[in-house]
Amino acid sequence: MKTPATVLPFSPYQKFVIFILAITQFSVILDFMIMSPLGDMLMKSMNLTTTQFGMAVSAYAISAGLSGLLTAGFADRFDRKKLLLFFYTGFIVGTIFCGLASTYWLLISARIFTGIFGGVIGSISMAIITDLFDIHHRGRVMGFIQMGFGASQVMGIPISLYIANHWGWQSPFMMVAGLATLIAVLIFMKLEPVTRHLAMQNERNAFQHLWHTISKRHHRMGFLTTALLSLGGFMMMPFGSAFAINNLGVSNEQLPLLFMLTGVGTLVIMPIIGKLSDKIDKFKLFTVSSLLMMVMVVLYTNLAVTPFWLVSMLNIILMMAVMSRMVPSMALVSAIPDMADRGAFMSINSSLQQIAGGFAAAFAGIIVVQKDKYSPLQHYNTLGFIIIAITILCIYMLFRVSVMAKSKLKQEKL
Repeated sequence: MKTPATVLPFSPYQKFVIFILAITQFSVILDFMIMSPLGDMLMKSMNLTTTQFGMAVSAYAISAGLSGLLTAGFADRFDRKKLLLFFYTGFIVGTIFCGLASTYWLLISARIFTGIFGGVIGSISMAIITDLFDIHHRGRVMGFIQMGFGASQVMGIPISLYIANHWGWQSPFMMVAGLATLIAVLIFMKLEPVTRHLAMQNERNAFQHLWHTISKRHHRMGFLTTALLSLGGFMMMPFGSAFAINNLGVSNEQLPLLFMLTGVGTLVIMPIIGKLSDKIDKFKLFTVSSLLMMVMVVLYTNLAVTPFWLVSMLNIILMMAVMSRMVPSMALVSAIPDMADRGAFMSINSSLQQIAGGFAAAFAGIIVVQKDKYSPLQHYNTLGFIIIAITILCIYMLFRVSVMAKSKLKQEKL
């Protein structure tokens, strides 16, 4: 009897690819995610308003998105390994600049520079995954790759907060740059060239290829779905630590533990969700996760001072629900493009994700207000109700993407 595709073991090299892409994502996610837990520290040390901090977060995201759009036309014309190394090197340099920033405008400039390079890495990784793993294995792979998010919370963010409390908010960026340098050496030495897509290229120039990718109706459906997912996800995140400290009564000493516990929950759930998404209908899994997320968002954003154990438990459930949507949604969206268009599609998709997230962070900074450094955040629950509306729309959009993905898979089998 033939072994089902969902239980076939990965080869040693495939395991290395999963590991190196996961740890690469870990470093990029940590660089971006650390802005949220450092939020309260940054706003107090630099005398930033909520609007200014929202702009500091969105600067990275918007520059990352624009960079991805500009490079999308070239994404399928080079060895994906070389592209990954080029942009990862720029990301390392930008992260060092963040660690050297001493003023608000220097920080903004450094975040823009880092975003220009860091924002493309995710799309290149997704293109490599989609090239090397078929859709029947892709849920498991993406489950492992998404573990980079949980790992950043379990290890990266608590360690970053600890050293930030001792050596200043700039020190975590230097730590990320050092780790990323070691990862870049591993990529250079061990990752094989990824060039199979080059045999399927045509004579269109980069801009024609970009327009060709955008012009396809089913591609645009995938782009819009991803953008909507990002709008909801980015609204609460930038002010997570400030809300926990100033509204829920979490102390600076408890904050690393809160992120660690939330990250452990994410690490536990992501491989399970990855396997489930390969065994059951991905859209149904997404819908269940979205419904749970909506309940938790309303509950969490309306909390006042709360015991730490309850804050931790609610954070874990909320983050598990949020991340459980990502694996099935990305697996479905990644099934839309043909291999020849995959790099450009993933670049544009990642770009719109970043741009939408950047505008969401800036928008959140306008809605959320704080009277002074130590006052509770106001109107945080308003973000929760906006997220509910966006999530309902996301369910409808992903249903349409699911229908397209299933239809394409049937055609490929004929």
